[in-house]
Amino acid sequence: MPSRRLTEIVFKIWMILSLVLVLLTLLGIVVIIVVKGGSSLSLSMITETPQGGYYLGRGGGIANAIIGSLYLAFGASLVAVSISIPVAFALQREYAGRRFADVTRLVLDILWGTPSIVYGAFGFTVMMYLGLRASLLGGIIVLTLLMLPIMIRSMEEVIAMVPPELKEISYAMGATRLETTVAVVLRQAVPGIITAVLLAFGRGIGDAASILFTAGYTDDIPSSLFDPVASLPLAVFFQIGTPIPEVQARAYAAALVLLLIVLLVNIVSRLLGRRFSRHIVR
Repeated sequence: MPSRRLTEIVFKIWMILSLVLVLLTLLGIVVIIVVKGGSSLSLSMITETPQGGYYLGRGGGIANAIIGSLYLAFGASLVAVSISIPVAFALQREYAGRRFADVTRLVLDILWGTPSIVYGAFGFTVMMYLGLRASLLGGIIVLTLLMLPIMIRSMEEVIAMVPPELKEISYAMGATRLETTVAVVLRQAVPGIITAVLLAFGRGIGDAASILFTAGYTDDIPSSLFDPVASLPLAVFFQIGTPIPEVQARAYAAALVLLLIVLLVNIVSRLLGRRFSRHIVR
């Protein structure tokens, strides 16, 4: 009995220390970004594109990177959602065989753990083969590939958690499999699906390696899918390594804006999830 008590105390202390470490790390990141980026963040920084001498510390802002990141992340999220939801349902035991589903899950888990630079290299190779240049479309396609494993596996787990009794009741009332899937299962899984989209969106909007060679970088706002596009992660990457203090401060400002966007998306998703949770049967 004493040994069990001692083990419980050790693991409880370990748990608390791990939690404190995670919270302190998060707090440290937020404080550094806010302190260093807050002084450079202004209305002109958000609303203006880079001007002449911008990378030498002169006028301009990061509007091109903000809009470019939103184009990339929202575009890829829309495409990924339209693919992920049908695939997540197809992996359920009502539709797919066990062996096929297990192999598909294994492939998705491998893709989830694949470094993003590999996606970028794959996209760049394909674009070179097709004679395409870096563009908004190329960035969206590569980010979609990056998001798909995250969305599909997360959605699939959420859908599998829907109580089977609800499906049986729906079938007993004469509903078809499609009607049950759309009206019962999908409605019950909406909060979890929103969380899955948020998880993938956060990965996509903060990733730099996958779009480094596929989306390119420009000081202008893209007017079509075939124009190169800037992004906040690459803005931080390109500016933080310069020896000019003003440009480094703008890199922290870009990081702060990126952090605020992710925070805003989290808040909105929580509100939406809470609203849709009213219809969930637990």
